[in-house]
Formats: sequence, structure tokens, C-alpha cells
Amino acid sequence: MEALLAPFAHDFMREALLIGSLVATACALLSCYIVLKGWSLLGDAIAHAVLPGVVIASALGFPIAIGAFAAGMACALSAGFVQSHSRVKEDAALGVVFTGMFAAGLVMLAFLTTEAHITHILFGNILGIEAEDFWQTLAVGGAVLAVLAVKGRDLVLFCFDAGHARSIGLNVSALRYLFLALLSAAVVAGVQAVGVILVVALLITPGCIGYLLSDRFGRMAAIAAGSALLSNAAGIVLSFHFNVSPAGSIVLVLSGLFALALVFAPQHGLLAARRRISSAG
Repeated sequence: MEALLAPFAHDFMREALLIGSLVATACALLSCYIVLKGWSLLGDAIAHAVLPGVVIASALGFPIAIGAFAAGMACALSAGFVQSHSRVKEDAALGVVFTGMFAAGLVMLAFLTTEAHITHILFGNILGIEAEDFWQTLAVGGAVLAVLAVKGRDLVLFCFDAGHARSIGLNVSALRYLFLALLSAAVVAGVQAVGVILVVALLITPGCIGYLLSDRFGRMAAIAAGSALLSNAAGIVLSFHFNVSPAGSIVLVLSGLFALALVFAPQHGLLAARRRISSAG
């Protein structure tokens, strides 16, 4: 216990735990909707597409959160426009748009004078987060959780059966744009913690863990949030003791939990499937 608690004697480690926990919870809850809706590529796309927004905002002296949010929404809306006005399907449109935007961000870094460091953008800087970014991330993550608390039931219905949601009077288009906004906001928060590359893991893996371990959405969300919080705390402790990337440690622990769920899940794990095949034979 002494070794586990030793890192949190430092202020920057306690701040990292707080910010990481908030971001992990927000992303984990959204990951449940993403997995149910089959929008995993959308989370990946928005996470990468925020790069040009971050670079432009930093070069102009604006808050990074504003640029990242605008770029994330632009990616989702542009992909939707391409899909609606051409023969290109949604997944292909997302692939074209987000890779183009990510490449544009990399090129911009060579021509624009910016304080944004490419390493911090790509892999986060949770142990050295600035005070301004700390409060921005806290506000954005808190806002995502607050909206989910109010509109979560409507979003669940939208993800399960958009047709039924429309038939009972819900505005499906508004819910779609709300979800896109929440996803972009979660990516904004995640950029400060684990960067634009590894935030994809927080937006997909916890939901997959919950999906393997439960058939009820409430329990799935609780498992997803719990696995994300555990991975955040364990990853930060491991990064302190072994002097490795905290973002990499967090995602590595999360991936390990997914591997355990994949093998040992009582109903949907590989061992359970083998037992069913053996008993049937």
C-alpha cells in the first residue's frame, strides 16, 4: 500500500489522477453508446481530426479546447455531407475526411508558429498539464457527464432503435448532433490527458469490456466506467514507478482488462463459448 500511495504525495500526481479519472469516466460512458451504435470508427475519426483545430487555435492564441471541438464537429459533419451527396458510404467518407484533416494538421505544424508540442498533442501530458488546461479539461469533462445524466436515456433509445425513438416523439436528428457534440467534447478533454492517438482507446475499449460482461446497459456502463477508472489509477502508478509514458500505461492496463474479459466473461467469453460447444457435442 505504501508503494501504491507514494506517487500521490505529489501535487502533480493528484491532479493527474483527478483529471484522468474525469476524462476516463466521460469517455467510458460514451464508449457504451459508441459500441452499441457501431460508431467506433467515428470516435477514431474525431480523435485524429482535432489536430488541425489544436494547431490553429494555439497559433492564434485561442484556447485549444475551442479549436479541437470545432475541428471534431467539422469532421463528423463533413463526413455526413460526403455520404449524403455521393455514392461513398459513411465509413469510407469518415476515413477520407479524418485522414485528410490529420495530415493537414501535421503540415500546419511546419508552417505555423505554435506553442503546441507535437508529442503532447499526440500522446498527452497528464503529468505536466498547465493550470489553464487543467480547468478547461475539468469543465469540459464535467459538462459531458452533466449532459449524459440529463439526456442519457434518450441517447440509449436512439442507439438501440432510432425508429422507435422517432415514433415516440424524440428528435432523432437533434440527438445525433448532441451525441456528436458530446463525442467531440470528450475528445477535447482526452487530448490533454492521453493525446489524440490514445484517446481512441478510452472511447472504445471500456464499452467493449462492459459489452462482454453484461447484457444490461446500466451494468455495462458501470463496468465500463469502473474499468476506465481502474486503468487510469493503475497506469499513473505504473508510470511513476517505471518512468514510462502515463498514457501508454493507462491504455496498456485497459487493454489487459479487455483481454481478461474476452477470455473469462461468464456468458460471452472465449472459455464460455468453448464450454457451450463441448456440452453441445
